[in-house]
Amino acid sequence: MENLLLNQFNNVISLQWPYNEFEETYPPLTPRELFELAYHTCNSIGMRNIMIKLSQSETTGGSQAIFYSNTKKFLSIETFDDSLRARKYFPEGSSGDKLINDIYPKLKRRKELFAIKNIELKLALLKTILVERKLDECANYVMLKDINRKVYFSIGDARESAAVVPMFMEAEGSSLVQLALNKWMTIVQTFDHEKPFPENYVAGLLKNLMQIKKWVLNLLTTNLDK
Repeated sequence: MENLLLNQFNNVISLQWPYNEFEETYPPLTPRELFELAYHTCNSIGMRNIMIKLSQSETTGGSQAIFYSNTKKFLSIETFDDSLRARKYFPEGSSGDKLINDIYPKLKRRKELFAIKNIELKLALLKTILVERKLDECANYVMLKDINRKVYFSIGDARESAAVVPMFMEAEGSSLVQLALNKWMTIVQTFDHEKPFPENYVAGLLKNLMQIKKWVLNLLTTNLDK
């Protein structure tokens, strides 16, 4: 399905709108680790991920994510050979100050904290951010009314990714999250996988996805910042 917001970003926003930006070098993290931390730190309930591309190697640049916020601003995260760059594009009369004053300092602090965590916790955090990304992917498919097959597999990826992370599965409320994901997999499985996601189910699935996303964001923030 056509992604009108992404088309608008590529053809107008990224070329014409003013923006604020920061760049951060990788060491002591890998490009993928810093990208995942930046993804979570830039994300919120009010953000919609409209595009993600991951580098084939965790140790090189080439990953990119683009968000659209409920305040009608766009935010891009991109990894290059030596650094990660984030840009917040905003319409005239607005600003992207939060990127510099709030998000960037938070990311720098999380980078320091992440670097000294044990390997097991690092892996758990990265796998939980994967769940966060899959929830965002699913929400975007639903809002685009993309085909049911994509919606089904993104829910399944989120569920299966969560199931192998003790930090996730042992957290209070995780059983309700898994039940909700299982319920929607069962529902979507009954749909024709090559047809668009049905309009009358959009609001219900999006509501559940946002509830789960809020829970996942809180779980990650708690474990990242301590």
